Amino acid sequence: MPNTTLSIAIMSGKGGVGKTSLALNLACALHQNSFKTLLIDCDLGLANLDVLLGITPEGNLQNVLLGDKPLEEVLYPLEKQGFDVLPAASGVPELADMNADTRDLLLRRLEPSLGRYDFVFMDLGAGISDTVQSFAAMAALRIVVVTPEPTSLTDSYAMIKVLNNRYGLRNFMVVVNEAASAKEAQDTFEKLAGACRHFVHFEPVMLGPVRFDENVSEAVCLQKPLMRCYPGSPAAQDIQNIAQRLQKARLNMLDWLGQRGILHLDV
Repeated sequence: MPNTTLSIAIMSGKGGVGKTSLALNLACALHQNSFKTLLIDCDLGLANLDVLLGITPEGNLQNVLLGDKPLEEVLYPLEKQGFDVLPAASGVPELADMNADTRDLLLRRLEPSLGRYDFVFMDLGAGISDTVQSFAAMAALRIVVVTPEPTSLTDSYAMIKVLNNRYGLRNFMVVVNEAASAKEAQDTFEKLAGACRHFVHFEPVMLGPVRFDENVSEAVCLQKPLMRCYPGSPAAQDIQNIAQRLQKARLNMLDWLGQRGILHLDV
């Protein structure tokens, strides 16, 4: 069977930009649109997706890597049909800086079970560690989450530049999070796109803005997805719009996806 699963790495140059919350709610929005989704916490060593959800998983990625448990036993279902979370270990520094052989082993253990999903989201750690770079390169798509803060822009540009220099990656999509207005979101994107155009000679694609919304922090405190708590809120509406664009992107990429693995290991 040709591959139809779209793997998406969600990443950021710096922490604190709402990346994990966005990853969770995008996966939730696509599940609400009847797509089977898996959300993998790839912030190895500093896991926080379980905290965001208020869950206490019995297993995690470390168990899969060590061969203690098969993937099916550590998946945490958020819904009965097709919305699962794969938690990561926390406080395990050796996982945060794995060598290439260990990363390949982990991903080969994941790959056979990923085909049941339409979308696989990989919530990466912030920054440009070797582990983050490898996971980013293995995904079919990369979403860079930025905020209007100058430090977020500079760090995101640095991350894009490093991934382009090391892996030749050029296809990046940008979400401007916590934007005060559509104009601020567009201005923020233009600054990042301009730097990329001038220095690395290609531009990322604007996937969409997510407006600043106090309901986001409320949902975090409740340890529930925004899409469930406040589905009509401004940020939830923006996330739903982004989810619809990802649906179209997957449809347009089906022929290409069929020619590659879900997670491309030849990096």
